[in-house]
Amino acid sequence: MDSVYNASNLLDEEGGISDAFKNCLALIFAKYCSPKPADPSSSQLPHYAYLGPAGLDAWALDTNGQPFSEDTKEEILQFMDVTDEGNLTFKGFLQIYQLQTENDPEETWSDLAKHGFDRSLTLVHES
Repeated sequence: MDSVYNASNLLDEEGGISDAFKNCLALIFAKYCSPKPADPSSSQLPHYAYLGPAGLDAWALDTNGQPFSEDTKEEILQFMDVTDEGNLTFKGFLQIYQLQTENDPEETWSDLAKHGFDRSLTLVHES
């Protein structure tokens, strides 16, 4: 399988994040963000939702098995979209996955699997 096939459900024809992938990412983001969505099973996020330091660490731990290093956190917060207080926005979260998927779609599939999604981007189990 080549990487174009592996990224086909993840990226749209223009190379942006597909709607289905964005919905998956919203569900993942919702588990860790503040404020929490009213309905955690919905991909509707509160307008000002963000990942603070604890949420960022929890997401990294669940996704990678360990929190990010301080250098990685600084890089994320420097180059991705953040709030005025320096917390990662959903837009920034999408930017992370856009870059990762362009460079290593298999890593993205691995992340999605850890959060309960299959390769059709269906939530098959809660993580």
